[in-house]
This record gives sequence, structure tokens and C-alpha cells, in this order.
Amino acid sequence: MEKRNVDDFQAQVSELLIRHRSVLDVMSKVQESAARINRSLTKAITECGCVEVVARKQTYDPQKSLQDNQTLLDTHFSGPLCEHCRDVVTAELGKNLFYIAALCNITDVRLEDVIQKESERLHTLGVFNLS
Repeated sequence: MEKRNVDDFQAQVSELLIRHRSVLDVMSKVQESAARINRSLTKAITECGCVEVVARKQTYDPQKSLQDNQTLLDTHFSGPLCEHCRDVVTAELGKNLFYIAALCNITDVRLEDVIQKESERLHTLGVFNLS
């Protein structure tokens, strides 16, 4: 399989997006696809049971460094996705990425630039990026 880059993917989305070309359609499809990601993970937990959420208060010790605290923090996500659930979640993530790329096309923004700028921002801000 040949390696595809982000620009190729964005061009492919531009060629294939026909029915929902309006920015309003694409914005609502981004929201819908995000909800479907949430639903697919929920079904993996509640219907399949291959994974579970074990949530409790996050332990954070202000006396420790940020890196030391990172080992204490938990995702609350437990277990591996089964093959079926992984396929469903992967497909839903792909659809979301498709519509994100479509929004980039509509607004004349390169997805590669978005990724690069976000990477630079993360590099600059480090652990403070979403605080």
C-alpha cells in the first residue's frame, strides 16, 4: 500500500464530497460524526463490554512535579477494544476526519498546516496546552 500524505487525503475529500458541500452541511456533519464516535465508544462499553470505564477522582499531588503527577492520572478507560469495536471506532474517527478535511477545503485551509501549527503550539506550551 502506498503511503498517502495529508494533502492527498484533503484532495481526495474535495473530489468525493458532493452531496453535503454547503459549509452548514459540513459543520453539522462534523458534529454528527463526533456524536457517532461517542456512541461507538459507549456501545463498546455498554453493549459489547470489551472495555469499561472505571472512573474515580483524579489523584493529583501539588507537591510533586507535573511529570511525576502524570503517572498518577488515569484515562478511566480499561481494557482493549475487541476487533469489531475497534473497526467501528476507527470508521467513525475516519468519517470525522473526512468532514474536518472538508471544512478545511471550504475555508481554504490546508489540513497539513492545521496539524503543523497545532504541533508547534503543543511543543511551545507543553503540558500547559489545554490547562
